[in-house]
Amino acid sequence: MPEPVGAVLFDLDGTLADTALDLGFALNQQRQRHGLAALPHERIRPQASHGARGLLKLGFNVTAESPNFDALRNEFLELYRQHICDHTVLFPGTADLLQALEARGIRWGVVTNKPARFTLPLLQALKLEQRAACIISGDTTANAKPHPEPLLTAAALVRVAPAACLYVGDAERDVESAVAAGMRALIANYGYLDESDRPETWGAHGRIDTPQEVLKYL
Repeated sequence: MPEPVGAVLFDLDGTLADTALDLGFALNQQRQRHGLAALPHERIRPQASHGARGLLKLGFNVTAESPNFDALRNEFLELYRQHICDHTVLFPGTADLLQALEARGIRWGVVTNKPARFTLPLLQALKLEQRAACIISGDTTANAKPHPEPLLTAAALVRVAPAACLYVGDAERDVESAVAAGMRALIANYGYLDESDRPETWGAHGRIDTPQEVLKYL
């Protein structure tokens, strides 16, 4: 029998909060600065979980090895900072899920690869910062996901054994990180999955179509 779940940890972009509109606005604003046409939202949305790297690959066909990557990344992040919560909202049902977890005495926290300078203002704007039992950003630990260190750090902070933690995410690295940390993992089907993704091969313990379905795994 698996241990009862003592904590639920969430990825941020594409799992806890729908950030794609604000990320997409920043990318299109940047493209327009460079004389390029805006991209449709349906093309941007699947890349929203992949951070600046994924979005800049889509928007400018550059990689981290490209000579102009750092300049484009800095420009993009500044544009995003200015519009970090214009249209971002919790996914439908997330607020009810968090209330249900709190009512059951189950701690919940955030583990994201988003840098802290964006994570904290966003969670403040969503009025979640004070409620979360832990907040682990992409630069909180020496290694980011898919390394297990961020999730192991979160487990230590909430004082729940990794085996009793459940991690919810929408990217392969989320599942990889959770499995390496000895946690159970759920895939948020409602998140930013791309057509090329094959979540059935990621080794998760389950997949959910709505946030409230997390409660079935407690």
